[in-house]
Amino acid sequence: MTPSPTLQALIDSVKADASSNEPLGQLSQASKTVSDLEQVGDALLGHFVDQCRRSGRSWSEISSALGVSKQAAHKRFTTDMPTFERFTERAQSVLIKSEIEAHRLGHGFVGTEHILLALFDIPEGLAMRVLDAVGISKPMVEEQVLELIKPASPSDGGRLPFTPRAKAVLGGSVDEALQLGHSYIGTEHLLLGLFADEDSIAAKVLLKLGVSHSMARDRTLEVLAGYGKN
Repeated sequence: MTPSPTLQALIDSVKADASSNEPLGQLSQASKTVSDLEQVGDALLGHFVDQCRRSGRSWSEISSALGVSKQAAHKRFTTDMPTFERFTERAQSVLIKSEIEAHRLGHGFVGTEHILLALFDIPEGLAMRVLDAVGISKPMVEEQVLELIKPASPSDGGRLPFTPRAKAVLGGSVDEALQLGHSYIGTEHLLLGLFADEDSIAAKVLLKLGVSHSMARDRTLEVLAGYGKN
């Protein structure tokens, strides 16, 4: 069995990567390291839960293996991707570009933060208008993301898995569209869906930049009042 990193190994890694020997600088680096580990761990569990589901294992069996309740396992790892018939071309482009963003940052998974960054790559999308209205730019978001997750060497190849939280964004976007009475899922619904899990990187970044779900929803309704279908 391959041993997991020891506490001392992680401490040494943090000290080596920290910008200075000052305690606050090392604490900041430790926070980034923990975020990295959480994201990779989330993607790791999601990968093996996917395998179990494809092999026909039940949620009862999966929850038992995880040591959590069936409800908790189902809520966190519901991995069925929604069908994309109702997603607009722009929304589908965001999902494609989110994988590009993950490769650019050298991450081996597509997380909520990559979906958020990809929204800026669709300038004609309604989500971009909302983000602009609340005064948020891509450089601002990327700076906050990189404070939480350490970048690695950019990668150009291979499909990347969506983390369970990223998949939850897609389900959340469908819910947002239904609540707004829309028959399609656009970039604005993806933006609102990023708040589905307040512990996700994207939600943390947006909240730190002063944008809440209610604010984003209010701005979305204002923009929708002036524009047609996204």
